[in-house]
Amino acid sequence: MTSPASAGPAYRRLSVEERRAQLLVSALGLFAHRPPEDVSLDDVAEAAGVSRPLVYRYFPGGKQQLYESALRSAADELESCFAEPAAGPPTERVARVLDRYLRFVDEHDAGFSALMRGGSVAETSRTTAIVDEVRRAAAEQILVHLGVDRPGHRLGLMVRTWIASVEAASLIWIDEDKAPPAGELRDWLVDHLLGMLAVTAASDAETAGVVAWLLPQEEPGGRVAQLAERLGGVLGGAAHLL
Repeated sequence: MTSPASAGPAYRRLSVEERRAQLLVSALGLFAHRPPEDVSLDDVAEAAGVSRPLVYRYFPGGKQQLYESALRSAADELESCFAEPAAGPPTERVARVLDRYLRFVDEHDAGFSALMRGGSVAETSRTTAIVDEVRRAAAEQILVHLGVDRPGHRLGLMVRTWIASVEAASLIWIDEDKAPPAGELRDWLVDHLLGMLAVTAASDAETAGVVAWLLPQEEPGGRVAQLAERLGGVLGGAAHLL
């Protein structure tokens, strides 16, 4: 005869924090692959294995409050993608940042697309502020890897433009069935940053100083050397135009 103790694991009542976290995880799983307008509270309740009234108990503002809370959680995760120890060649640091970023995009494709493109019925000034905060945090972290605290206008504009291009490339990547492979996209985006730095340095003393600071930290034969070699072949073929 089976004793009550061996019948199965005992039920454990979740704390308020644990239940709220459970609901957010369930909501994030749905918002990751479906636009917010296509997700209902019933969907969240079913995914979490709870009742709809229980979802309302923890999120009395309904789906909008739940979406904004899930977005805040996702934004925190996305911001953490850009945190990288300031050790080793700067381009390798940026490559690792992009690896994490593209992994996040891959795992949250539909939600990322709906969020960044805007136009969702769930979009508010609060959700827009959360997205802008992620962009600012990304730019600040990239500037850390460039050894800059307070950038001038040209350098700051260049970094923000690169962040925007990463975002746009990610959206196109989703639309194109995630081709090319993430590793190829990462390498192209690192090269893109280097190219923008070089072009900006040609007319901005601050950026030229950043490039002079960055180059000695790179490995011989590494990313910078490889890009310079490839560009030399391309630009060398156009020498007759100069």
